[in-house]
Amino acid sequence: MIIETDGFSDNNPFRIARKQLDEAAAVMNLAPASHEILRWPLRELHVSMPVKMDDGTTRIFHGFRVQYNDARGPNKGGIRFHPDETIDTVRALAAWMTWKTAVLDLPLCGGKGGVICDPKSMSSGELERLSRAYIRQIGRILGIDKDVPAPDVYTTPQIMAWMADEYSFMQGNNEFGVFTGKPIALGGSAGRTDATARGGIYCVRDAAKVIGMNLAGKKAAIQGYGNAGYYAHKLAVELLGMKVVAVSDSKGGIHNPDGLDYLAVIAHKQASGSVKNFPGSTAISNKDLLELDIDILFPAALESVITSTNAANIKARIVAELANGPTTPEADNILYHNGVYVIPDFLCNAGGVTVSYFEMVQNTYGFYWDEEEIHKLLDKKMTAAFLKVHETAEVYHVHNRLAACIVAIERVVEAMKLRGWV
Repeated sequence: MIIETDGFSDNNPFRIARKQLDEAAAVMNLAPASHEILRWPLRELHVSMPVKMDDGTTRIFHGFRVQYNDARGPNKGGIRFHPDETIDTVRALAAWMTWKTAVLDLPLCGGKGGVICDPKSMSSGELERLSRAYIRQIGRILGIDKDVPAPDVYTTPQIMAWMADEYSFMQGNNEFGVFTGKPIALGGSAGRTDATARGGIYCVRDAAKVIGMNLAGKKAAIQGYGNAGYYAHKLAVELLGMKVVAVSDSKGGIHNPDGLDYLAVIAHKQASGSVKNFPGSTAISNKDLLELDIDILFPAALESVITSTNAANIKARIVAELANGPTTPEADNILYHNGVYVIPDFLCNAGGVTVSYFEMVQNTYGFYWDEEEIHKLLDKKMTAAFLKVHETAEVYHVHNRLAACIVAIERVVEAMKLRGWV
């Protein structure tokens, strides 16, 4: 087993991604050459972008695109606009995307992009100019057979449309298939909007079956009320008959033990900018929400919110990770020994990339499935992946994240061997 010597801080997401890899490599007795190549991105691009602001000034923005491993196919992964974006966050997310596509057995591998900016403080025109500037810088390494981006934190279908248009202009012809998560009018897929949450809900359904839990009437809490959090609320109620008693966003949280109506909560958030002060609820902090006495916990915000400090206080029977990297390796072991069934991020939130893959296929063939067909295909993919991870966890007597890593690494290494890389 390779020992960490790179000086990363404990909650550095790339340290966490590497530690997860190292633990799986030790269980698998992975060959040193295969292990080492998987510890680093194959390539990464750092870019600087001058953008004209509405006040006439020019600001210089900085961004990244990481292509972690393309042994199984083109790189695939989102683009994040966030004021706290770092290269190590992007590296970690690209690694997790590599495992995610392999766990779902998609013919893709992992990439990720990010721009350091505060999109909430920028106008639509500024965001468009930034989006186009970013593509002018990274477009040379994109392509349907190279790297296909998608939306992520604080990026939207509209931003994907601007990026796809800029890339098409650079190529001299329409190349909309190089971006997924697009509006339907530009070749987007039906069923993409709620795909991340829907895939997670399918996993919760399957997890409840294997642990013998009847989900009807069970209580859930959701940390993070963006796209994934909102649709997790909606689908947990509609598909599973659950009761969502607490939700939160970056400004605070709300709690009502009798349940929260998702239509009323999202209307309140759209009107006020936050779920805070929702009528009929009491305030709750993001920290306290995680430790509520509930059945299902959905971390749907950012990284490293469940740590060695609070993992022992998690009372949920199932933790369904819709966010990327919400649980640290130290917390994983605590949750496992406490009998908490964790559905790891690169399985639980893989519905988004799976429907993005369906979008790539539809763009290539020029033939589009309806939403019902997309849901059926997604359900089949998510269930097969869940059962493979659950089976591997039982065979190796390890927690689910380690099992998911093992499944993914075996598939990536097989491709590397066949291609003569190791």
